[in-house]
Amino acid sequence: MTNIDTLINKLIQQAVQKNLIEQLDTVYARNQIMALLKLESYHIPCNKDEQLTVNETIPDLLEQLIAWAVEAQIIENVFDDKEILTANIMNCFLDKPSTIHDTFYKKYAESPQAATDYFYQLSKHSNYIQVKRTQKNVHFTTQSTYGEIEITINLSKPEKDPEQIKREREWKHTTSYPKCVLCRENEGYVGRTGYPARANHRVIPIPLLDEVWYLQYSPYVYYNEHSILLSEEHYEMKIDQHTFARLLAFVERFPHYFIGSNADLPIVGGSILSHDHYQAGRHTFPMSHTQSICSFSIKGFSQVEAAILKWPLSVIRLQSRQKNELISCAAYVLDVWKSYTDEAAEIISVTNDIPHNTITPIARWRGNVYELDLVLRNNRTIEEHPTGIFHPHKDVQHIKKENIGLIEVMGLAVLPARLETELGELKRFLYNQPNKLAGYHSDWAHEIKRAYSNAELELHAETIIQAEVGKKFIRALEDAGVFKQTGIQAFKRFINELNQ
Repeated sequence: MTNIDTLINKLIQQAVQKNLIEQLDTVYARNQIMALLKLESYHIPCNKDEQLTVNETIPDLLEQLIAWAVEAQIIENVFDDKEILTANIMNCFLDKPSTIHDTFYKKYAESPQAATDYFYQLSKHSNYIQVKRTQKNVHFTTQSTYGEIEITINLSKPEKDPEQIKREREWKHTTSYPKCVLCRENEGYVGRTGYPARANHRVIPIPLLDEVWYLQYSPYVYYNEHSILLSEEHYEMKIDQHTFARLLAFVERFPHYFIGSNADLPIVGGSILSHDHYQAGRHTFPMSHTQSICSFSIKGFSQVEAAILKWPLSVIRLQSRQKNELISCAAYVLDVWKSYTDEAAEIISVTNDIPHNTITPIARWRGNVYELDLVLRNNRTIEEHPTGIFHPHKDVQHIKKENIGLIEVMGLAVLPARLETELGELKRFLYNQPNKLAGYHSDWAHEIKRAYSNAELELHAETIIQAEVGKKFIRALEDAGVFKQTGIQAFKRFINELNQ
């Protein structure tokens, strides 16, 4: 069995090196970890020779500690048990929320970037951000008619083992605390069957307007400094004038970050609509580079510049130095859009008192102006398109059938893990090798084979597959666009409506 004393010693040394704790904290941390592992004794190194050089990362050492705990029957070999113990061990190295809050705002006094750098590194070193798991994700870029786009195949979330699935099926949920995985009450929450461990989770209060919101980082980051801003109270997502005001207030406080919101309706919204939240980060998405097709003015808002973007979805970009006028203008666009109907473009705003029109907004501080991108969305379904008229259509769902949320809207595809294996089989098919190509990829695979010569496929199969995945993703985005790039006149009809 692995020497547990050595593992604990190495983990503590790494925690010191990563500035999670100081040397004076090492005995305390060791005793806390011993209690979690039910250890009654520990071999204390008596000379410097026993202070081993630590080459393993914190996630590597945690994996070894958890393997030891399973072998020693401290916990069962079940996903939730392992996650809970891992988070509890790392919590031994973390300060209380008040101390982290104070440090964050001391850093903020230096600069907003210093504050987020501190909190991001803390979230990674404490293993709250699952760095080792996210490194498994496949990521590449490819060119399109709209510029470069980004593709991620999400391999970071581990599959649940059969015992875990059995536990969740048999578990009788007797609590609604926390109400959801975004609630502030998750900070320090140990976890339970079917609910994630959050003992090593910390959030930062961020005053916005007359409210308090909380900043945290995503455990499974999809882009650089992928963060979440969540409301203090648990209430449903809603896009309105207050949304635009909060987004611009945030970029005013953190000008090196963008921030955006998923839409607030099913199909076109994100995966969690029950708790109002936004996503932010220090990443430049493809959509931010795109050019405008045409500029226009909006009556009554002389200080706001507006443009239609060359993008597969339907995007209005608003810019102004006058924050309040920009907020009012965005609210006006939203109000007009919510009641807008254009049957020729298949846009109907309401059926049977059910609203269909909403907006996915994104805010940035660009140079010396405030910027809002307003992505027009509609979630109506019909018999021909039961998953949504403006949702990835059936012929691209073998690549992307999930909602087009905020991240995808901005040009970063988050594709399912199954594609890693399936694209490998596609590559074998293109090489004329034995393969297990999924049936739903068959038409696509034959199209690719007809489009390229055998010599091209032999030399560049990997690049070709990536380019073809990119084309499918772009098609998924185009399906989600309420005004098609080929029908810009329909978009202009809406612009005319804004100026009535």
